[in-house]
Amino acid sequence: MYINFWYPVCTAEELSADAPLQVQLLGLRFVAFRDSDGKPHVLSDTCIHRGGSLGTGKIKGDCVECPYHGWQFAGDGRCTHIPSEGDAKPPARAKVDAYPTEERYGIVFAFLGDLPEDERPELYNIKEFGAEGWRANKLVILNVNCYYERSVENGLDPVHNQFVHPAQGFPPIHKETFRTWNDDWGGGFKADFGDPVLENTQIAKDRNVTGELSAGSWHHGPNTLVTSIFVNAASNFVQVFFEAPVDKNHTRIYFVNMRNFILEPEMDDKVIEINKRIAQEDIGVLEKLYPVRTPDNLTKELMTSSDGVIVSYREWLRKFEKKGWRIDQRAMQQNEGDVAYAIPSPARREAGNWVLDPVPLMPAE
Repeated sequence: MYINFWYPVCTAEELSADAPLQVQLLGLRFVAFRDSDGKPHVLSDTCIHRGGSLGTGKIKGDCVECPYHGWQFAGDGRCTHIPSEGDAKPPARAKVDAYPTEERYGIVFAFLGDLPEDERPELYNIKEFGAEGWRANKLVILNVNCYYERSVENGLDPVHNQFVHPAQGFPPIHKETFRTWNDDWGGGFKADFGDPVLENTQIAKDRNVTGELSAGSWHHGPNTLVTSIFVNAASNFVQVFFEAPVDKNHTRIYFVNMRNFILEPEMDDKVIEINKRIAQEDIGVLEKLYPVRTPDNLTKELMTSSDGVIVSYREWLRKFEKKGWRIDQRAMQQNEGDVAYAIPSPARREAGNWVLDPVPLMPAE
């Protein structure tokens, strides 16, 4: 798991103005809440007084209130009121980590890291979202009992489709069918099938279409996956999966599905049903993988030439580790229950004197 990327925290609907929401990401707890203007905020969940859970507290004005002793924390993480101290100003050390947020696609995202704004990887931009001629399905949430890297690799895998999803009827993919590529924060593959008659595909059955089929998947950072299925200019899917690593055994996936055909709202449920059925085929495989986590060493799994995009993804993860962004999960687990950790926030680059320990990270190279 890696800091310094955008992670989905919750849906916009889940985050009400009435109560804070406790969530778990990267093996740590966070609290999300809205202020009086409706702006979302995400803080470390641990009250630095006596360890109370802010996520089980209350919203008071523009602050979240700890349920243990009533300490109130604003959206910037600073404590604004300590009831037992009367009107005294809280000390400068009375603060928790607060993270930049964005609300897009019906999702509340938080940048979990300490990079200044001009150095951060961008939140993935779905250019089709809101564009003329495109329709977004209702957001789908998938809770999967697997490690998020395994899920991302499954989406990037160009070969598994004919075995895991045989009913889709797409032509087999082999090493001569696709090419791989990289950009600033990730990479992927594109497969071209020429001009087949798609009479056996689910899309063809639904729409009676033929065309020059191509498909591809790519990742942005460690946890955003995009899949594009292009049948022809009038029949195209773009699917974006924002993956939230809960812990090493659980992943919550926020699935945004875009399409430029069958735009009628009454078709949404049918498209969702198809997408969920395909996703369950993947989940059935992912939840049985062993080892659970992706091996750190490529020699621990026998790769072939068709796994080039998977190898590339793992190389990207290694690059993020070399930057010092990888969480040392073993060190964190050794101190589980004894140390309250927090993902370092941008404010830690501006001031010291923090109560919560920064999460242990693998050393940078």
